[in-house]
Amino acid sequence: MAVVRAAPLGGWPADGPIVVGIDGSPASEEAIAFAFHEASLRGCELVAVHTWNEVFIDTELSFERIAFDTTVLREHERELLAQRLAGWQEKYPDVRVHRVVEQNRPVRALLEHGADAQLILVGSRGRGGLAGTLLGSTSQALVHYAPCPLIIARPRDEERER
Repeated sequence: MAVVRAAPLGGWPADGPIVVGIDGSPASEEAIAFAFHEASLRGCELVAVHTWNEVFIDTELSFERIAFDTTVLREHERELLAQRLAGWQEKYPDVRVHRVVEQNRPVRALLEHGADAQLILVGSRGRGGLAGTLLGSTSQALVHYAPCPLIIARPRDEERER
């Protein structure tokens, strides 16, 4: 699915990056493949965005945050992004990749990093009874607020059934 609004005055930034949201799902793999291909064709940088959150519920089910050192969690999330990108950089050696791993909400991070982008790519898991028509909350928000063209990649049918 692609969403392209009327271009702003002066058009979309021709030298901006392509931004891809990566969460590790099969749909995210489709978005990564598409993003590398497009970045290679356009000769632009690829910004791979992966977010994480550290909200936990304590033992008495109160909604207070538990204070702890996030260094280990942050490193785990960096490794996860590296695993998802493994192989793609070898397949597309001409694509320069900027990795972003941050504690943030996915929509907020993608909108921030997509402010000067040529294109934003994300995956959609398509859960629910109408899998072909439903979008996840991140995809749905980006449909309404993306500052540039947006492509929502769907996993192939056999991957969706896993």
